[in-house]
Amino acid sequence: MKILLSGTASDSHTWNLVYLGLFLEELGHEVTGLGPCVTPELLVAACRRHSPDLVVLSSVNGHGYRDGLAAVQGLRAETATAGLPVVIGGKLGVDGCRQEADVTALQEAGCDAVFGDGDLDALRDFLAARDRDRVAT
Repeated sequence: MKILLSGTASDSHTWNLVYLGLFLEELGHEVTGLGPCVTPELLVAACRRHSPDLVVLSSVNGHGYRDGLAAVQGLRAETATAGLPVVIGGKLGVDGCRQEADVTALQEAGCDAVFGDGDLDALRDFLAARDRDRVAT
């Protein structure tokens, strides 16, 4: 699967993206990393350019809810990227606690999955299920 991996607009952390990229590659996926501080506009442009099968957004600084919402809304607003699967994981809020209202809002905006901070097992399971679905169709 071709995965576009990106940090969110205000998240300048890089090592988590390096680690996550290696994790995804070890699972057999082709990963294009955009790096940190990617605005929704840059994300949409990169999706048009790379035509990924999935977008993975990562947040470490705790603004994942706000930045993730803007990113997925930007993707859903464009015809070319409206149906592109998007997942987000990491710290969604500055308090570090998972707020179910934030998860619900992200899903309603178009996120296909919302993972907790460091929940790589859930991401692995999500990817395996998508791979099985792709093979079945």
